[in-house]
Amino acid sequence: MSSLHPRAGRRCHNAVNPLHATVYFSPDHARELALIGVEDTSAAYFAGRAAPLGAVGPGTVSAAFYNFSHELIARHLPAVWDTASPAAVLDARTRAVDATLRRLLGDDTVSSPEMAEAARLALTATEACTRHARPLYSAHADLPVPGEPHLALWHAATLLREHRGDGHLAALLSAGLDPLEALVSHTATGKGMSPRWILASRGWRRTDWEAASGRLRERGLLDREGGLTEAGTALREELEEHTDRLDLAPYQHLGADGVARLTELGRGFVLTATAAGAFPDGLAGKG
Repeated sequence: MSSLHPRAGRRCHNAVNPLHATVYFSPDHARELALIGVEDTSAAYFAGRAAPLGAVGPGTVSAAFYNFSHELIARHLPAVWDTASPAAVLDARTRAVDATLRRLLGDDTVSSPEMAEAARLALTATEACTRHARPLYSAHADLPVPGEPHLALWHAATLLREHRGDGHLAALLSAGLDPLEALVSHTATGKGMSPRWILASRGWRRTDWEAASGRLRERGLLDREGGLTEAGTALREELEEHTDRLDLAPYQHLGADGVARLTELGRGFVLTATAAGAFPDGLAGKG
């Protein structure tokens, strides 16, 4: 068996995570949440992703989600739970995942041997995930594994995403980046969400963005044009390497060959989903 490349886990995450993300950009998710009374799109997102934590308030979600404005979260939580219980939200989310993957990938792909293989591989990787200091992962790990392969793959992709994400928050804290500084510096890499999308969806104001940019310039991480300095580039890479170290166990457990195969399958599914319009225009970039 070949040895695992140091960045193989990151590459696998990058190939599988977009499949998890499709549901939160999907009209199917908005529709299913609206059918149980949650009509505001921000409320639907917070409820859909936080439901495994139970009927939590804004403080818990601000801590676990990290990069959203607490003010925005508090507009919707805990009030959303008076409209729909966490259990009802989870049922609606599952219906949305089913509808989204069938619409984006097609029934033939959903029922294919490759889908079942990817689900098995991803679930095997999750066997080595750890709960301590990982609230979003741990809450999702309490949920039952769905029986249908495409739903099982989405569940496993979500576990892997939240496991890495929880570890990434520890890395951000270690680097001394607050929520908006993390977003600004990630956007400056050219791989993060666009400022326009962040301001529209995360609850921050343009003045907040400029203030965070100023703090990063004072630390020598951002230049006058908003690009990363050499020190900023080094910090962002160390953040990813720190996250890789905290997220190594699932991919070591799966093994190099399994990781390579899951990466291949995940990329294929995501390319198909993207071509079918899974993600909005203007989501990523510096503009």
